[in-house]
Amino acid sequence: MIIKTIIENTAISDKFQNEHGLSLYIETNKHKILFDLGKTDLFLENAKKLNVNIEDIDLVIISHGHYDHGGGLKKFLEVNTRANIYINKHGFEEHYSKRPTDIIEEIGLDKGIKNNSRIIFVDKYLRLDEELEIFSGVKNNNLLSKSNNVLLMKEEGKFIKDNFNHEQSLIIKDNDKLVLIAGCSHRGISNIIDKFIDIKGEEPRYVLGGFHLSSPSYKKSEDPSLINEIGRYLKSKDTFYYTCHCTGLVPYNQLKDILKERLQYLSTGTCIKI
Repeated sequence: MIIKTIIENTAISDKFQNEHGLSLYIETNKHKILFDLGKTDLFLENAKKLNVNIEDIDLVIISHGHYDHGGGLKKFLEVNTRANIYINKHGFEEHYSKRPTDIIEEIGLDKGIKNNSRIIFVDKYLRLDEELEIFSGVKNNNLLSKSNNVLLMKEEGKFIKDNFNHEQSLIIKDNDKLVLIAGCSHRGISNIIDKFIDIKGEEPRYVLGGFHLSSPSYKKSEDPSLINEIGRYLKSKDTFYYTCHCTGLVPYNQLKDILKERLQYLSTGTCIKI
């Protein structure tokens, strides 16, 4: 399996432009996948530099209904004419963020493309084929990031904390390996891994994605004690981790002290084979 980081907050060199967002190109035995599409159409430029032909992508998965993961969707639909887009059924609902100034801004997806015929809405579980499964419905509330508290939704016209029912993750069976791909892990990376184990009956060999341990708007990271607890949980699994985006560099370095060589960082331009 080949994975290329098309969009991430950082970049491996000046050759690539970066933005706050995420987009991963994943090439399996059967598929050429984009997992998320970043904040803008910048993914197109970086894809060319990474020798990824957007027209060849056969499916897209949007991890959740935030603009920094699905902002490139409109442009993708213009360039690619074949791929279906898999979004959770709650993905186009209104999602908000309370900024440090107390202003509440909408951070959701472009509703103008909601009715596109290539968008497929996913409930709590979907098996695409023998390689791919999509799941949501994570119920556990262990080791959650406090930065989630400023992420909101509306219920009966009032702002409440987002329940992240719109967040979904991807399972890939690659020969004898099971791989878990997450977006921001708003539901908690430990809870998402636990749900994976419930579904598959075993631990993932690899986990890739953001762990949501920092807030760029508030310029702060999660409490070190929470990061340590998450690190201990991750260490208890027979798993190798690649993280990025909303994990943040300070929490990454703290987790790196715990996980050592079992944790690596994905910047824009990073290419790996697992």
